[in-house]
Amino acid sequence: MSSSPVDDKSKSPEGGSSAGSGVDRSSAEKAVTGWVAALIKGDVEEACLLMAEPADGSRPAQVGSTKTCGDGAPERERMKATLGQFKESFTPDPPSSDPKVEVTQDLGAGDKVTVPGAEINVDGQPLDKIVLSHSTGVTQDQLDIKVESSRIEGSWYVTNLDFNVG
Repeated sequence: MSSSPVDDKSKSPEGGSSAGSGVDRSSAEKAVTGWVAALIKGDVEEACLLMAEPADGSRPAQVGSTKTCGDGAPERERMKATLGQFKESFTPDPPSSDPKVEVTQDLGAGDKVTVPGAEINVDGQPLDKIVLSHSTGVTQDQLDIKVESSRIEGSWYVTNLDFNVG
């Protein structure tokens, strides 16, 4: 994601959880569900900590860290507006202060998975249908939402959001 607030992977905690943050990166499912829940709750720091950019050529992987996602971090401020746009779109009716988010498909094996919006449930409702309910003039066949998660240095991060209308 080009808008990811990221830091060099060597400066981020390794393993499943970020120390002190409560962020769970132990699986693709945990990264995706934690990220969607954070967006709905408006928790920019948590969403940021679950995001990364995979390595590209000679550029090392860049992962969200407390340095790039903490209070006052320029990248966090830049992200606030971008991620804030998804809060309303991803929030089901009726809204919940602590949404239950789950992935309903088997994610299989490998270091990268893509989860369609129809397979991400928020409080029992498919994410694509929630987004559709907040949209005007868009039909189900025009909406395509996919969240990609990748394993980087043993931890899972959200590495891309495909959000296409058309």
